[in-house]
Amino acid sequence: MPHPMRAAVVVFPGSNADAEMVRTLRDICGAPTSVVWHTERELPPGTDVVALPGGFSYGDYLRCGAIAKASPILGAIRGHAARGGYVLGVCNGFQILTEVGLLQGALTRNAHLRFECSDVHVVVSGEGPFTARSGDVWRLPIAHAEGRYQAAPEVLRELEGEGRIGLRYATKAGLVVPEANPNGSASSIAGIYGGPKKNVFGLMPHPERRSEEMHGGTDGRRLFDAMLAH
Repeated sequence: MPHPMRAAVVVFPGSNADAEMVRTLRDICGAPTSVVWHTERELPPGTDVVALPGGFSYGDYLRCGAIAKASPILGAIRGHAARGGYVLGVCNGFQILTEVGLLQGALTRNAHLRFECSDVHVVVSGEGPFTARSGDVWRLPIAHAEGRYQAAPEVLRELEGEGRIGLRYATKAGLVVPEANPNGSASSIAGIYGGPKKNVFGLMPHPERRSEEMHGGTDGRRLFDAMLAH
């Protein structure tokens, strides 16, 4: 039998969703999971997937993710991604991955200039290791002030053309319309892939906060199930 997927959750000063990520990976998905402090320089041996959780690394001073990108562990994460290892960034983790260049574009201040905390619907628009079935609609929570995805027009065309827009904000019926976009993201983007193998994925909604019935639903588990199956 294949060995279970081994996960590592990276914790920065100001991370606040690391416990939920560890619980989801370890207790719900059954993946042996290590917690890695940001000053480490190596990932645990045999790591298959690295998760950068949500929160406010370094208090989001300067710019969200701007200080975290200089943490020593990022060198190991870059190397892991370059070798084809999987990297998942949620909320602040997504912001950090754009800062270090593992994902294109940037996460900027919400269009209405307010912190947004609510449930949203997203539709799978690009299949990959974390998004198995195009057209699936997930209900997930968001909690961010800087979740507005922006990128140059040529980058947006590239993401679209290569099927690397994994998730878009949508209605409950899966319709991508302006009123379903909670933060003004370009092309209603909620999550994107990086790399030709789509082994790096970042998203603003929190799947780890909607992965068991006590959370009011299990739609977030679909992302982790897709990752395990892949």
